[in-house]
Amino acid sequence: MKMLSVIKWTVFLQAIIFIAGCNKIFDIKPETQLDVTNAYQNVYDADAAVVGIYGKFMGLADRYIILNELRGDLLQYTDNADENLKQISTHSVSETNPYASPRPFYELIINCNDVLKHLKIMYAEKRINEQEFNQRYSDIGALRTFVYLQLGIHYGQVPYITSALENVDQAKEAALFPKLPFAILLDSLINFTAALPYKDIYPVGSNLNITVDGYPTEKFYVNKKVVLGDLYLWKGNYQKAAEWYRQVMEQATIGVQGETYYSQYKLGWAGGHNHYVTYSRAGDASTLVYNDGWRIIFEQPYGSNSLNREWVWVLPFDNKFKPENSLIKLFSPVNGSYLLKPSNEAIDKWNNETQRPAQGNSIPYDARGLFSWKEIGGKPVVMKFLYNYLNYSTNLPLNPLVKNGKWYLFRQTHLHMRYSEAANRAGKHRLAWGLLNSGLAGAYPSPGSDVTNYHNTLSESFPYNFDARNSGNTGVPFYRSDWYRNIGIRLRANVTDIVVPAADSLNTIENALIQEGALENAFEGTRWPDLLRVALRRNEPSFIADKIYSKALKDGVPNAAGIRARLMDPNNWYLPFKW
Repeated sequence: MKMLSVIKWTVFLQAIIFIAGCNKIFDIKPETQLDVTNAYQNVYDADAAVVGIYGKFMGLADRYIILNELRGDLLQYTDNADENLKQISTHSVSETNPYASPRPFYELIINCNDVLKHLKIMYAEKRINEQEFNQRYSDIGALRTFVYLQLGIHYGQVPYITSALENVDQAKEAALFPKLPFAILLDSLINFTAALPYKDIYPVGSNLNITVDGYPTEKFYVNKKVVLGDLYLWKGNYQKAAEWYRQVMEQATIGVQGETYYSQYKLGWAGGHNHYVTYSRAGDASTLVYNDGWRIIFEQPYGSNSLNREWVWVLPFDNKFKPENSLIKLFSPVNGSYLLKPSNEAIDKWNNETQRPAQGNSIPYDARGLFSWKEIGGKPVVMKFLYNYLNYSTNLPLNPLVKNGKWYLFRQTHLHMRYSEAANRAGKHRLAWGLLNSGLAGAYPSPGSDVTNYHNTLSESFPYNFDARNSGNTGVPFYRSDWYRNIGIRLRANVTDIVVPAADSLNTIENALIQEGALENAFEGTRWPDLLRVALRRNEPSFIADKIYSKALKDGVPNAAGIRARLMDPNNWYLPFKW
């Protein structure tokens, strides 16, 4: 590729420019094009190229949500939506549907390939050192893998192109780039990603991990270990998947013991960082806390300590920089197009849950639903992406012209549920049940104050060996183990534990994990992949078909039975691949 577009630089390119001081990073040519002969001269050029890739990646945010959620059972089109969105929801997609085009994904992939090529040249010519090369090459390589995984999920068979091309049209040459079936694509992605030389978080203060104008870049970059966990989970290598997820769960288990050490990515309680569903008067539904707790997971400032404890990967939209926040257009009825809304099936899922008894009262719904969507002007509105734009009390824009927000890609509940999915498939049913429900201590309770032989799975080898022992202030012997604050996903949400019959713990727990994904992570871009992964694993078309049928039926979509019939054929689980 002779010219690399720099139209969609993000706020983080400004951060790189800030680092470089007065250095001239790029000579911008007419029509906002960058002549490659003037680029890739030093590490700052390499950084700008990396960040430029993420700027282009952010342009896929709306497509990511549309394909991963509208194809599932939790999101539905509104009366404002066009025929193309209706096709996505009803799994009747034509080859001309723009949302079904693989081209935007491959445009990004071709750009990734170009950067990877030039990083190799820079390293060979000693323009960057070994660590600088390893970090940047691994980052772009892992992001490309993430994009390819998305392609495999939605198209089933796709060309796997790793060479630098002049433009995306060259990728159409079928003889040079044959389509790989999803299972073979996974092998290629695993081999490439596992061999990447750098998989850790970038050191604080290094070029790729800084803070400028309140935006820390640590959460901006793809987490390579999570990507590897996902690849192995899709492949069915549950031991390796659990190993990679566990490494991320333990990311903060270093240094001085404190709030971050005990709570980050451990789904643990933390003083001053309330992410629970809580009430100012226990058992009184009218006192649900809105200005703190679970809802603010989606409102808290980018880079805050509270956000860092929850989110593994999240990208910020800022009104001052391109690309614009496309998610406000999708969801907001105020200064947006309001194209997508929660399905009645999603709402029913929250309404059919029961909260934990308090003062003799059990509230008969899951309050996460009240935080995930609400009615605005009589319309059901997905709120998760709007809390940095609309005031949660007034439903009015904080500033109509400032459409800031975030693209949520991965958080600790994704991490725990996918780890539990792998552990459950590896035969560790009780461990998976505990992480889903009331935490490790709840799954391995102590009959008395001595917890020496309880609240832990230390008899297991890595990655299933957890220590959640906590003797209390007066306990003898005294314990404050690494996982003692873990409380489980459903306890944090204040809903009752899932009851598992001993005769079928594997499938019951797996079904519960997928159900919990709907309750906890609705609209965040994980639903269709979750449904597809389990349906493929079980060879069970009805696992998908029944859920989409129920959505269509409850929302009054014509020919719901026909939609179910189509989805009973696995060939219809994938989009048409048309350049």
